[in-house]
Amino acid sequence: MTHRFPIKEIARQSGLSTATVDRAINNRANVSPQTKARVSAAISELEGQEAQLAARGRRLFFDFVIEAPTRFSREVQRAAEQVLPCIGSAVCRPRFQAQEIMSEDDVTAALSRIAKLGSHGVCIKARDLPTIRSAVDQLIAAGIPVITLVTDLTTTKRIAYVGLDNESAGRTAAYLIAKTIGDGDGTVLTSRSNDRFLGEEEREVAFKASLNQLCPNLRVIDASGGSGVHVETSRIMQGVVAGLDQVCAVYSMGGGNTAILNALEQNGSLPDVFVAHDLDHDNRQLINDGRLSYVLHHDLHVDLQNVFQAFLHHHRLLPVSPQIAISHIQVITPENIPPVIRRF
Repeated sequence: MTHRFPIKEIARQSGLSTATVDRAINNRANVSPQTKARVSAAISELEGQEAQLAARGRRLFFDFVIEAPTRFSREVQRAAEQVLPCIGSAVCRPRFQAQEIMSEDDVTAALSRIAKLGSHGVCIKARDLPTIRSAVDQLIAAGIPVITLVTDLTTTKRIAYVGLDNESAGRTAAYLIAKTIGDGDGTVLTSRSNDRFLGEEEREVAFKASLNQLCPNLRVIDASGGSGVHVETSRIMQGVVAGLDQVCAVYSMGGGNTAILNALEQNGSLPDVFVAHDLDHDNRQLINDGRLSYVLHHDLHVDLQNVFQAFLHHHRLLPVSPQIAISHIQVITPENIPPVIRRF
């Protein structure tokens, strides 16, 4: 495993001991594949942070714990690395732990490791479950500030929520569908990645209430639980589309859109309008091909700037409290797809 960083830096980035990192790098015995993967990921993160590593100033380590499809967690990591050069009051070192599906035990174990390792702040995207909320409050009690990203955790003492206005997103999806298909009969398919992501729940509740007002004759059926990943979403869809009549619209709140489209196409029930979330790599290709009608997008670069600024203010490294605004929703169509731009 080639690298150009001190063992101590790799250990700090990975959260492992220097002895463990040394064994992994030198391919010694009794090193698990998971440990090797963590060391390799840490080296990749350090390569992305070299400009920050060369800077002078107070060094702060911030941890990201994200349950999301890889396509989304990569966008978060890319946005974080791109805004870091603009954070001038400290050297911010992000450490990422992301999985497509994380159990309660996975999340609480990750937060426990962070508490033992030490951190200057944790940014988390996780399900709103009692055990996870308890683990978050334990971090906060230990003096580690927590920020929730794109989906909130109720009753916790997190210092900020950063992300889009989920209720507004749901109402926007209902408006777009109503304007496209009109007030007639038909079936609308909705899909969430998981029942316990509060952000997606807020989208769904607002969507159904607004759609019921705009198009009361439409029937809504649900195909949730695929975690936004292809295999699980395909499995869920196979059970839903069997014998399903024509679907006039789809509102996908949690991803897995290729799997949803493929299942509907095989069933001969492709929708007239399909509304999805986030202009990630997959959705960019789908809307460019005309398979998605609209993508409700928000700028992760702004979100990550807000995350770092909130942490820095907590540590009294910003003199003025940042104005953390909820992200504005951008309605992307096949006609206004923004180019991919390397920012900062």
